[in-house]
This record gives sequence, structure tokens and C-alpha cells, in this order.
Amino acid sequence: MSFPDFSMRRIGLTAAAAVAAIAFAGTAAAQSMVVRSTGPSAGKYPTGTKLKSTDKLSLVAGDKVVLMQSGKTRTLSGPGTFGATGQIQANQNMGATVTRMLSTGPTMRSRGGFSRGAETDTPINVRAPNLWLLDYREAGTFCVVDPATLMLWRPNMEGDTALEIESAGKKATVAIVDGANFRKWPTDTLPVQYGVDYRLSGAGLARPVTVRFAAMGTVPDTVEGSVDMLMAKGCSPQLNRLVDTMSETETAGG
Repeated sequence: MSFPDFSMRRIGLTAAAAVAAIAFAGTAAAQSMVVRSTGPSAGKYPTGTKLKSTDKLSLVAGDKVVLMQSGKTRTLSGPGTFGATGQIQANQNMGATVTRMLSTGPTMRSRGGFSRGAETDTPINVRAPNLWLLDYREAGTFCVVDPATLMLWRPNMEGDTALEIESAGKKATVAIVDGANFRKWPTDTLPVQYGVDYRLSGAGLARPVTVRFAAMGTVPDTVEGSVDMLMAKGCSPQLNRLVDTMSETETAGG
């Protein structure tokens, strides 16, 4: 299935700016921000916490804190005491990876939406290839670039399936055919409305999923800006997708 030709030039500009920010960030010791925090000390270092270069993080066993610094992530695992800033390097694939995550243009893969190179990949572990595709397995708030071009995504292309969408007494069925993993949101029957719950079921979901939409407004032109916006609007599924992608490209830290 060919990837949709979106008229979203501003997204392409966003991706280019994000890559430039990563390329020139270097290893400077700048202010860090917590972008994920799990474990016993999660309440001590909640997501969104800004840290000065002189701050220390004291972690216990089971803690994992992901910091963003200069457009890159640094993962700290307890137990131990760590400085809030440190040297960070990202592998050579980071720029291309983040470009794909922030872009919805023709640079995306047209089949599968993910790399088929790793034989260990299974659909349940595969994430949507960029932030602006709605992975209908993920419940929560979703930041929308353009309601008219919102796309649904599934992690595989095998078999015909049907996704049922319900909101405020109205229903729509979205058919995704064999060989495709993209499908446009049914704007004709269920227009995208902000702050309204949509109940999604069927299409292989083990249980119904509830999503609601938030208007994104101006597309941020940096990775930091994207993280700040997703946090501010409560778009956790997309934030997690971006943080996971960036964390996988780490080559040094601590």
C-alpha cells in the first residue's frame, strides 16, 4: 500500500530542524529534563522535572530515569548516584531515526511501516514509525497535526480486519485490507473533535481502547520542543514512542 501523500510541508521542515538540532548539539553539559521515570523513586523525579548541571540523582534498585539533554537521551539505572548532566553520544542512525519519527511525508516506508530486517520483531513489539500515526492499540490522548489527514495504523499487514469506532452515539467501521497497515480516520462519519472520547474495538484488540484528541497547533522545530509540547498536552503514547526511539540510539551515558 502506498503511504498517503500528505500536504504537510511543515512536518518536513520540522524533521529537518530536529535533525539539525541533534547534529549540532554535541556533548555540551546543558540543562537536563526527566522524560521518563519508573521505579521506587519515580515520585522523586517525575516526568518534566528540569535539572541543573550541578544536581545529583540518587537512585535505588529498580529505578530507571531517562534524561534528555541537548536533544539526546541518557538512561540512568539504579542503584547509584548520578550527575544530572554528562557526556552523551548517539549512534550514527539517530538522525535518520528521529527524522522518520517526526515526519509523515514520502520519506516513510510504504510497506509495513517498520524495518523487516530483525527476525525477532513481532507485531506486538513494533511501534508506529512516526508520531503522527494513530496506533489504535494505544489508549490516551493523541496530539493531531491535521484532523483532515489523520491516519490509523496497525503493526502488520496480514489479513482483512475491521476497526469499530464509537463516539457520542455515532459509529463507524474502518476496513483495513490484507497488505495494508494504514487507513484514514473516517472524518466523513466521525469528524475529529478535541476533548471527546472515542471507543475503538475489534481489529484484533483484546479489549476496547479509548482515545481522545488534542490540537497540536504549531509543529515544534526541535526535539526538545516536541517533548515539551507532548508533555504539556498529555499526549503520553506519542511521548513514549519518541523517548523509546531516542533511547534505542544511545551509545554512551552515565
